[in-house]
Amino acid sequence: MSLDHAILGFLQYKPLSGYDLKAVFDISVKHFWAADQSQIYRTLSRLAECGWAEIERVEQDDRPDRKVYHITKSGSDELIRWLMTPLPKKSERIPELIQIFFAGNLSDEEILTMFERLESHCRHSLEELQQIQKMKGGNVESAPRRDAFFWMLTLEYGIRMTEASLAWLEEVITRIKNGRHRVGE
Repeated sequence: MSLDHAILGFLQYKPLSGYDLKAVFDISVKHFWAADQSQIYRTLSRLAECGWAEIERVEQDDRPDRKVYHITKSGSDELIRWLMTPLPKKSERIPELIQIFFAGNLSDEEILTMFERLESHCRHSLEELQQIQKMKGGNVESAPRRDAFFWMLTLEYGIRMTEASLAWLEEVITRIKNGRHRVGE
């Protein structure tokens, strides 16, 4: 997924500044697509250069002018084109799995510590996702029902994947504690 298209997707709902976009990312899609402020501003500039977004300067008395970005017809067309295009097969990089792959170099205590750290991180991620779900996905109540349905699907996916990871980690920790951490045990 490109950040360009994520931003175009948000701009289709309403015009936003870079600051506003960062806030929207953080309350809606951060659990699967994070973006930092500088990435957002660079991308907004690129979208304007491509003609996919227009900049409106809003005067402010006590601060520099605010730049608010509007999606253009060309930007809307690009978003639809991208939504209809099959994505290339993703190549995943999961740093935790590289650590696990080479964990045989650690002592049993170090291995257990590593897995317990991973489990703790996974639990924390699950709690964050469940908090979002309790808040009904942020602004879902004010969204069109069709959009809200798809927003909630991404949250559901995140919760289920995190629950599956947590169950696997718990099983592995039990196996390690029981001394069953060799192939075939």
